[in-house]
Amino acid sequence: MYFFISQLSICDILLTANIIPKMLQVLLNNGGTISFIDCITQFYLFAVSDEAEYLLLTVMSYDRYVAICNPLQYTSIMTNGYCVILTIICWMLGSCIVLTYITSIANLIFCGPNIIDHLFCDIVPILELACSDTYIVHLEIFLVGIPAIFIPTIIIIVSYIGIVTTILTIPSNNGRKKAFSTCSSHLIVISIFYGSIFSVYIVPAKDQSSTISKVLSLLFTVFTPLVNPIIYSLRNEEIKKVIRGRKMARIH
Repeated sequence: MYFFISQLSICDILLTANIIPKMLQVLLNNGGTISFIDCITQFYLFAVSDEAEYLLLTVMSYDRYVAICNPLQYTSIMTNGYCVILTIICWMLGSCIVLTYITSIANLIFCGPNIIDHLFCDIVPILELACSDTYIVHLEIFLVGIPAIFIPTIIIIVSYIGIVTTILTIPSNNGRKKAFSTCSSHLIVISIFYGSIFSVYIVPAKDQSSTISKVLSLLFTVFTPLVNPIIYSLRNEEIKKVIRGRKMARIH
């Protein structure tokens, strides 16, 4: 779990380092400029980090499933080598998924206007600037992007159904609480991440204004990377002990 959390942190760092500096420049200067290549690159890194986070959260749900439902076989199943292989697959698969439609986007004709009404280069604002037909791009996004979202979601749901079923069979209340505490942080992060993504891309309101869209986009570009380490840290007993130890040292 610690290894997967470190990979999740890399996704968050890549996301914020890619989006926030340019976003701050735009906000402070009431606008800004970005070249076409930089815009496509920003969107590619943004999409890869998001897609990798989808897959990592899915792998982490499987990790919690094995830890709770098959605790005696956990160390033999989730070996260091197996965790590394799963992580490499997440990053490579995320990159390949994004490459399938980022190439088509880069080959579109953009003849104006050249103003992106957004805080960063996202898929919808970019396609709105294209003068050529974007049907192929939308088809690629549907055929590749939708399964890439819903398949991990189904895996997470199935994993947690197994986890909840196993927890309910534990006879003691302390045992059930201890089992649930091992996956509660992950469940909170999934709820925040998927909730923000679904609200922006999957089920947006028809009358949703550009301002609301920008605010919702900030949920997973700023808020989610901010709260992820806080959530995992507050639920970690070892970190709590370190914090308590420092407080005790200050008191003495």
